[in-house]
Amino acid sequence: MKLNAKRLPWLDWMRGIGALIMLQGHVFHSFIRNDLRHDGPYLISQFVGGMPPALFLFLLGVTFSFLMDSQIRRGAEPLERVKGAARRSGYLFLAAFAFRLQLWLVSIDKSPWTDLLRVDILNAMGMSLLLLSPVAAFTTKERIRLSAVLGVAIACVAPFVSAIPWGPVPGGVKYYFIPDPLNFGVFPWAAFVAFGLSAGSLLRSLRPEETDRAMQWFGWGGLAMALGAWGISNMSLSIYPNADFWLNSPGLIFIKLGVVLILMSFSWAWNLGLDPAKWSLVRQFGTTSLLVYWVHVELVYGKTFWYFKERLTAGPTVAMAIFIIVLMLGLSLLRTNWTEVRVRFFTPERRPTSVS
Repeated sequence: MKLNAKRLPWLDWMRGIGALIMLQGHVFHSFIRNDLRHDGPYLISQFVGGMPPALFLFLLGVTFSFLMDSQIRRGAEPLERVKGAARRSGYLFLAAFAFRLQLWLVSIDKSPWTDLLRVDILNAMGMSLLLLSPVAAFTTKERIRLSAVLGVAIACVAPFVSAIPWGPVPGGVKYYFIPDPLNFGVFPWAAFVAFGLSAGSLLRSLRPEETDRAMQWFGWGGLAMALGAWGISNMSLSIYPNADFWLNSPGLIFIKLGVVLILMSFSWAWNLGLDPAKWSLVRQFGTTSLLVYWVHVELVYGKTFWYFKERLTAGPTVAMAIFIIVLMLGLSLLRTNWTEVRVRFFTPERRPTSVS
């Protein structure tokens, strides 16, 4: 089986890495015993497992910056481009609500209806793209600086937004905006979409021969950003009286952004010279990341493997993670080869009719 050569292999490779990290993180979170959640394997798993949301949101921005640039090259008017971005955010909202509805229907006996209003990563994608859709009205070069400034602003005001007394505002509304351990609010998560819009616009404004050097700068710049943000976060001085490092800290946002930029540079370098049509396990996951996300949540957190929930030690949890990854690989392959599978196994053979 060959992947679509028209897709950008390094983008799919990044998505695939995010999907694999996500799978192991969720498996550890669901299956390892509670008394082992302070040990090294679990802590490492969850620390690394915190990267996929930032990675997927960043890649959303990169992808849509490419689409916005393509619209400009086709001569689309600014208002048309903004409307197009807003419509695409609507598709993400539909996917998000369908996902929550499916999870609720499967667990209707134990899940309250308010779970339908939970702000998941797909909801965050939809709201972020909707709020940032006006940047489509600007040129590709203008979006580089504008989106970067918006990303910094969103990250820096997140602790202040958390401190606002939201009072009687319904949870289904406020959790779209404020950080929360169980919800993906615009503050600070939309910052990654803005940074992705900036990075993608920069890549589209370069000549092909300049991309290699730009990717090197992304990598080294990401390393400097991650180390610098980590150092500043460890300083005792802060302008935020109530900032929570693991929830709304700008420092954590810039650490994760630095890691994402390093991974982007590495993904580009890894895929240089490779045949984009040649099959790759990591890119396979990247091409079907939404499907993998959708199905694995029910497998890992639903009733399918309920007996093993919070009962495994580190070794069996690793084995369970490998098992889930293999299952998701099979599903991914079925999806990308569905036309061939349908023809081979589900289409009745046409036998020649006899002529008397």
